Amino acid sequence: MARIVQKYGGTSVADIARIKAVAAKVARHVAAGDEMAVIVSAMAGTTNQLVDYCRQVSPVHDLREYDTVVAAGEQVTSGLLAMALQELGVPARSWMGWQIPVTTDAVHGNARILGIDSDELLERMANGEVPVVAGFQGVAAAQARAGRIATLGRGGSDTSAVALAAALKADRCDIYTDVDGVYTADPRIVRRARKLSRITYEEMLEMASLGAKVLQTRSVELAMKHRVRLQVLSSFEDLPGTLVVDEDEIVEQEVVSGVTYSRDEAKLTLVRVPDRPGIAAAIFGPLADAGINVDMIVQNVSEDGRSTDVTFTLSKAELPRAVQVLKGRDDLGFERAVPDENVVKVSVIGMGMRSHAGVAKRMFQSLADNNINIQVISTSEIKISVLIAEQYTELAVRALHTAYGLDAPIAG
Repeated sequence: MARIVQKYGGTSVADIARIKAVAAKVARHVAAGDEMAVIVSAMAGTTNQLVDYCRQVSPVHDLREYDTVVAAGEQVTSGLLAMALQELGVPARSWMGWQIPVTTDAVHGNARILGIDSDELLERMANGEVPVVAGFQGVAAAQARAGRIATLGRGGSDTSAVALAAALKADRCDIYTDVDGVYTADPRIVRRARKLSRITYEEMLEMASLGAKVLQTRSVELAMKHRVRLQVLSSFEDLPGTLVVDEDEIVEQEVVSGVTYSRDEAKLTLVRVPDRPGIAAAIFGPLADAGINVDMIVQNVSEDGRSTDVTFTLSKAELPRAVQVLKGRDDLGFERAVPDENVVKVSVIGMGMRSHAGVAKRMFQSLADNNINIQVISTSEIKISVLIAEQYTELAVRALHTAYGLDAPIAG
């Protein structure tokens, strides 16, 4: 017998037939003696529709009312799944975030979980009941008396599931989605990508933050902090998934575990910036104050030694605002700003990098052999990222996947 939290994404509960299939899967665990709690997302497409309604009514809307609207999708799904379980003879009850409660801060639209009161859920689970919890939502602690709903941002149901698993001290948190695990690369680009049986929290966190869409970044951070064992599985195939675990649970680390890419990248170059002390702070301070996140940075000193070109990357959505912020600063004295949205960030990730030399050399040589120019480089202990022209995305990912020996054997 185990205590398991399961989370089902929007495609897994997209219609009544799939909700009934999820109920049957949960019922089998209950019959086996497991204590179960389930987190659900809104049915596929529902949240996008609710967001669109908000924008149609008010392009610049009150975020508290926005949260009230967009949280409704999960409420519907949780009620339907509870009914489906009851039809199978499984005691079940739906729970909204405010009923548990899941308390959050008051940053509406992108709230963070502060705590979960798990006592009543644990009591009900011990008596055989399955709580079906609406993901993506909680109640703002500062507004708890008013029961003000706060949502966790897109993909927040993953975070809800991991937080609940930590609060319940669950043996495992299973994330059911439309893929059957974590792969060495995007299988849509690399046909010989391999599914990983296990991956460390650190590697999964890097993959999630660098373009892999399997898990939401905040959920992995939370799992790593509380040492929640995660498993990524498919709702549509009865296949083993990928376990996300501590490093010491993996006997031998691959040098590189995966290759990822992110198309949500833009590059901004400030040409002929005066080369003086404090100029970096003068550039990046206003960007930080505007809530603009900067990633990769490179600085090239000009031949005269009196000016420099500063290049950095940021999300495409934030590029126009960044240009506006910097052009409004007369004290910076740069000649012009050159934006470029036709770039992609490609990364190689692996815990084995810590103990193996030559990883960067192999990456750079592989890209050079394929005539792919590197524009910007950034590194950490377990990853190397490069910025390249977007047109070379597929070629770069496939070449690196092969260069690090990640290709699966050809069948037959």
